[in-house]
Amino acid sequence: MSHTFHSYRPADGHRLPHDPFNAIIGPRPIGWISSCDAEGTLNLAPYSFFNAFNYTPPIIGFSSQGRKDSLRNIEATGEFAWNLATFDLAEAMNESCRAVGPEVDEFALAGLTPLASTQVAPPRVAQSPVSMECRCTQIVRLRDAADQDTNGWLVLGEVVAVHIDTRLLVDGIYDTAAAAPILRGGGPADYFRIGAEQRFRMFRPA
Repeated sequence: MSHTFHSYRPADGHRLPHDPFNAIIGPRPIGWISSCDAEGTLNLAPYSFFNAFNYTPPIIGFSSQGRKDSLRNIEATGEFAWNLATFDLAEAMNESCRAVGPEVDEFALAGLTPLASTQVAPPRVAQSPVSMECRCTQIVRLRDAADQDTNGWLVLGEVVAVHIDTRLLVDGIYDTAAAAPILRGGGPADYFRIGAEQRFRMFRPA
């Protein structure tokens, strides 16, 4: 199959109605990050640049575009929690990304219940079926190819506690599709939902 390409240098602009970068690198898991400041004020925010980065010990991370409340809170306390954003929590997740001041509690804003964590100060989202408590291991300011600082910070944290709704454990194996996680797509508003009908299996070659 031959291809006709739309090619561009990002530094020169994409010449499209909406930047395709996020759509190409997608759909992406959502880093629904709960944190608190040194005085205990709660914060909850979704980040679409999120993933797992290490297996042993388990390390997850997200990128903050700009110095947002989550980043400042984690710098101050060294702790955060990740909460799984599911289809039935999509509207609440969306509410939690409103641009509000650091004094605003997004748990209350989105009608969510804070649930005390076991190893860290920031609470989990009680309505979320899966949460991970994390201690920050690194905060890395991202740099470009010219070795200049960008406006992005990568926050990495070691997972020190995991909480899974037992209904998602089928014969002891976590059922990703049953959790109905949502993922961020491209454009200004696209999300995707994972379901069992999209599943296929390939075993690693011997």
